[in-house]
This record gives sequence, structure tokens and C-alpha cells, in this order.
Amino acid sequence: MSRLCVSCVVNRKRVAGLDGLRGLCALYVMLFHCWAYTFRGFPRYRGPDWLSWLGFGRLSVVFFLVLSGFSLALGAAHNGWRLGGLARYARRRAWRILPAYWAALAFSLVVAWAVVRQPHSPEPDAGSVVIYTLLLQDLFAGPTPNGAFWSIGVEVLLYGVLPLLLILCRRVGPAVMLGVVTLPVVVVGFVVFDGSPPQGDNWLAPHLVPAFAAGVVAAGVVAAGDRLRRLPWAGLALLAAIPAGALILYQGSRWMVTHYYWVDLAVVPAMTLFLLAVVSGRPAGLVRLLDSAPLRGLGSISYSLYLIHLPIVVAIDKKVVAPQLGHGTVAFVVTTVLAGGFSLIGAWFFAKAFEVPFRSWADVRNVLRPPVPAAGVNDDGRGVLTGSGVRSGRWGG
Repeated sequence: MSRLCVSCVVNRKRVAGLDGLRGLCALYVMLFHCWAYTFRGFPRYRGPDWLSWLGFGRLSVVFFLVLSGFSLALGAAHNGWRLGGLARYARRRAWRILPAYWAALAFSLVVAWAVVRQPHSPEPDAGSVVIYTLLLQDLFAGPTPNGAFWSIGVEVLLYGVLPLLLILCRRVGPAVMLGVVTLPVVVVGFVVFDGSPPQGDNWLAPHLVPAFAAGVVAAGVVAAGDRLRRLPWAGLALLAAIPAGALILYQGSRWMVTHYYWVDLAVVPAMTLFLLAVVSGRPAGLVRLLDSAPLRGLGSISYSLYLIHLPIVVAIDKKVVAPQLGHGTVAFVVTTVLAGGFSLIGAWFFAKAFEVPFRSWADVRNVLRPPVPAAGVNDDGRGVLTGSGVRSGRWGG
């Protein structure tokens, strides 16, 4: 595949390979949950070694945030680090995230109340409905209807941070901006928490800001032109991944869970450099694979897949597989086939129902009250929907 030029990125509004990356990240998170709930006791793993690579689902979420920062900042980077209006930005983010999220929240509540609650959490209550409806789960604790929703709360908070990051990019440059948001996180980790920050699914946004900000910096690299884009990003990504990857693999997922704060920061450089390699079109074979039709299709439903898969995995495991097969490799395979299949099919329908149709209040009115066909439409009712172009679904992007 030829290298992507900056003008191609701007004009086509799609970077080859990014949808494939989103799709694989969502798929890996789903496989991680099938693995974690089949082999009980996560992060203490008791399954076969050949499946231990599935124990790092958290890394996909961090990569999602890097991708999100890149996708949201790319247009601004080409426009002098300007969003083009806060109201427009907020409106577009709300329509992108909220319809599918609220529908997934309703689905998750029904599953939790009527089928099975989420493991390690009481049944959702009225407080849960308020907290999760308002996307406050990163600030206030409550019984969860869907254990994957913590990162959606983080993502929304980062949306609010983006305008401030862009102001810093305009004033001091993207590299200094990244230092400004990373240094306090490191200082807090060492000074306030004595090197051992508490772990959990709440209050995670502050230390994940550098991951999002790194994606913004990557957008600036792309906007800078060919000189920076021609650097050997793939090789640099590999070098950056070696120390963090070796430590994580050596210590295992149990150690990683108790060190999320530092692990999340440690993997961001390699993820950002890898993203720049893909954006630059190298290695070409990998980019062709990521931009293949199956992976683009997976990427188009990645947000919906992330939103709905966990209640399905838990229900299949607890109500179907575990009572018959217990726990182990056979149970994992059956859970993955059943829950994975239902999740993928459900995500496709979910994306069609709640992601694609809703981009404005006019779309809502059209769904609730379809417009009367104008004169001249063919007898079979077919016509042309003016301005109904559909963009590919993008988690957090």
C-alpha cells in the first residue's frame, strides 16, 4: 500500500487501518472477558499457559484512548489546533456517544435485573441508574449494570479536557503540552501516593489524560508533513515496547492489575509510535490487513461491541456454560463461540439501530415520524436519501 499523504488524510477523512485497529481492540476486550469469567479468580490465573496472552484486556482500553485523542485532534491539528467551535464539538460528541450508550445502558439494566447481575457488584439500584445515565461513574461509585462502562465515563471526561489540550498546543506546542499533563500525574503517583496509587475503576481519568494527550501529539505529527512522517515509527515502537512489554509478560496479569497506574503510562509511548507507523502506511502488509473489508467492518461496530458484549458474556457463562461444563478450557471455547457470536451479531444490529441513524434531532424526528415521500418517487417506494452518507462507526472517535 502506498504511503498516506497528509492531503489524503484530510480529504478522505479516514486513515487506512484505524477502523481495523478499533475493531481488533474491541474484539480483544471481548475475548479477555470470556477468558476472565471462564477461568475464575482473575487476576490469579489458573488456566493453560497458551491462553495467558488474553489476560491484558486493560491495554486495549488504553490504546482506545490514544486512538480517540488522535481521531478527535486530527482535524484541529490541520486547523491551527482549533476545534471550529465548542458548541459544534460538544454536539457532535454527544450525538456520537449518547444514543448508543443510553440504549446499551437500558439493555444492561434489563440483563442485570432479569437475568444475571454483573460479577463482584450488587444488583443495580436507582442510584446506579442516575450515575450511569449522567455518565458520572468515574466520579461516584455505585452498583454497575455493565463492568465495561467505566471507560465510557473516562472518555467523556477526556472530551471535556480536549479543548484545554488544544489551547496548550497553540500556546506552547504539542510536545510541551504532553509534558505539562504527564508531569503532575507522575508527581502525584510518587509524592501523594508514595509510589503506590490505589487501583480501581473510579478516579482513573487523571492518570489516563497522558494517553489521550499522546494521541493528540500524534495528530500533530501527521499534520507536520512528510519530514516527521518518514521516521521509522515501527522500529521506534518496537524499541519502546520492549521494556514495558517484557516487564508485563514476566510479572503477569496479576501484577499488572495492582500496578495499572504505572503500566498505563508505560505502554503509551509504544502505542503512540505504533499508531504513527500505521498512519504512515508502514509496514504496508499490516496496514493492508487492518484496512481489509472484514476488519473495517469489525471497526464499524466496535463501539457497539464494546458497549453490549459484557452482559452477554456474563449471562452465557453463568446461566448456560458454567452449570453444564463448569470452568476450564472447554468452557472457555464454548463461551467464546456462543457469547462471541451473539455479541458480534448483536453489535451489528445495535450499531444499525442506535449509531448510524442518529446524528441530530432531525434524525430522531425522522425515525419517530418518517417523512412522506415526495412526488416522483418510484412506485416501489425507492428513492434517494439526500445527504444520508454514513460514516464508519468509531469508538470514542
